[in-house]
Amino acid sequence: MQSMRWAWQYIRKYKIRMIFGLALVLLVSALNMANPYLAGRIVDDVIYGEDRNRLWLILGLMIGFTVLRTIVRYGYQLMFESISQKVIFKMREHLFDRLMGLDFSFYDRTKTGEIMARMTGDMEAIRHFTAWTIYMIFENVTIFIFAVTFMFSVHVPLTLAILAVTPIIGFFAFRLSQDVKPTFTEIRNQFAKLNSVVQENISGNRVVKAFAKEHYEIEKFSNENNAFMAKNLQSAKIWEKYLPVLDSLAGVLTVVMILTGGFMVISGSLTIGELVMFNSLIWALNNPIRSAGWLINDVQRFIASAEKVEELLLTKSQIKNGNHRIGQEIEADIEFDHVYFSYGNGLALADISFTAKPGQTIAIIGPTGSGKSTLVHLLSRFYDVTDGAIKVGGRDVKEWDLHQLRSSMGMVMQDIFLFSDTIEGNIAYGKPDASMEAVQLAARQAEANDFIGMLPEGYDTIVGERGVGLSGGQKQRIALARALLKDPKILILDDTTSSVDMETEERIQKTLNSIQEGKTCFIIAHRISSVKEADLILVLNNGRIIERGTHGELLSQKGYYSHVFQNQYGNFDIHLMAGM
Repeated sequence: MQSMRWAWQYIRKYKIRMIFGLALVLLVSALNMANPYLAGRIVDDVIYGEDRNRLWLILGLMIGFTVLRTIVRYGYQLMFESISQKVIFKMREHLFDRLMGLDFSFYDRTKTGEIMARMTGDMEAIRHFTAWTIYMIFENVTIFIFAVTFMFSVHVPLTLAILAVTPIIGFFAFRLSQDVKPTFTEIRNQFAKLNSVVQENISGNRVVKAFAKEHYEIEKFSNENNAFMAKNLQSAKIWEKYLPVLDSLAGVLTVVMILTGGFMVISGSLTIGELVMFNSLIWALNNPIRSAGWLINDVQRFIASAEKVEELLLTKSQIKNGNHRIGQEIEADIEFDHVYFSYGNGLALADISFTAKPGQTIAIIGPTGSGKSTLVHLLSRFYDVTDGAIKVGGRDVKEWDLHQLRSSMGMVMQDIFLFSDTIEGNIAYGKPDASMEAVQLAARQAEANDFIGMLPEGYDTIVGERGVGLSGGQKQRIALARALLKDPKILILDDTTSSVDMETEERIQKTLNSIQEGKTCFIIAHRISSVKEADLILVLNNGRIIERGTHGELLSQKGYYSHVFQNQYGNFDIHLMAGM
């Protein structure tokens, strides 16, 4: 019932239409009783009573009730379908809003395929329940009640004889619902795993082909696919156990009605017309019983899916919004005050302290896995510090409104992501109202304008998914243009020029120096040429600052930085090269 209560918060907006639709269902259920009654009257009054004049009237009524029932049924089916589409539309919006509000830690531990399973298969199960299962349950219950009531009004003993079988059917239907529920949860979980394998292989298709691992990935998919099939077969075995019993018991109702009713007709306590009425109404008992299994199936599928979607909607971001700073302008002076951070498996950063003023460039260098990207992720509050504090504009970053804080930053991440849009759309992503002139200026600053001009459609060229069709350097320059167009107060460049040639990198560095006034710039790089002009260079190793200073100061220390310099430039005179 928890799942139904949760879904009700979306359905209740349409409760008037829902109640009206169920009232129409009730009307159709009542109309279903008309033709069996009229069929009995034809037998007793027209055939045996020889009242031929009533035949055409009864036939006209039967046709009229049939047409009316069909129109009303079509009407409420459309109504419930419309409600379901509106409910699922709002639910999808809320789910997507929730996904947009979740932090990096959620995406670190959750596979994309699992999220897509929630957005597709689980949503469809909920829509199907709202569009079809709700009214079908109500329709089957009301038809059963109307049929039993009508039967009692015609002949009590025969009705009691038929109903004697129904408690047994109810018992097996209840057992079916209890046994089948866990299997649907397992099916949904396995479907999410299968989705993840497919999503990873589509995204990593080039890697798979590059390593000729197609057979390995096919085998991996086959294993998950077999597991999915096994879960479905497990569910089918439960149906195999109960469905024949339910069908057989439903058939017993007809046998009981014919045998008992036949003896009653012979004894004179029941007319042929009344037996025809019972025979015409036996479907009203059989169908709900036969449908019980399928409806239980739909209900359990809905419960399993609703639990998954609700779980995702109730997931809370670990990053809390400090919205009481909304509206205050953010200054670009930054302070890291004894910052510690852990992902949960050991310290990623330890005792990080430094300050940066507007107009300054802070460069961060160090071996892979030393915590360089983590440092700037903390500044953007993609994660929160474990201990210590990060201050922007003299205030803890936790006090700033998240949207305002991140809007003041322009970031080029190490993993470049471009949307399936035009190049212009990708560059203007952070400032969609920017003019074409501004977009082109940002592209020139990022040394991207020339190669964009050589593309068949120029700035209107559609970029493939994740930038397919562009080189690594081209993607980096488009991402840099996207960041520069925002004209941010804090510019973060995470290994932004690693895929461009030295000459292009030098021109980009000169451009960055010319537009840096009033901005605080963070540069993460492995090349000395990218960081040597910085006001402060931090050398990280194992999450700690092991060296700090300017290019010249670090060369004179003859530590890690000096060692990297010699590897990149050769054994030149350090004192001579310190002025580079």
